[in-house]
Amino acid sequence: MSEVQWEEPFCGEGNSCFRIGTDTKGNGYIALVGAEDRYLTDSREALQQMIRDIKAGKADHLL
Repeated sequence: MSEVQWEEPFCGEGNSCFRIGTDTKGNGYIALVGAEDRYLTDSREALQQMIRDIKAGKADHLL
């Protein structure tokens, strides 16, 4: 497995802090801060699309 290069944490309200990372093989990763060993991974393109969809409000029904 390639080493994940994690970005600085993104923290919303409260304790919801996430980190986004990438590796040299084109994979993207999302993890909770402090739990980077347990992550969600997919292609970079798939995670970029998920973030665009969330920003566009397509997951607002989950709030």
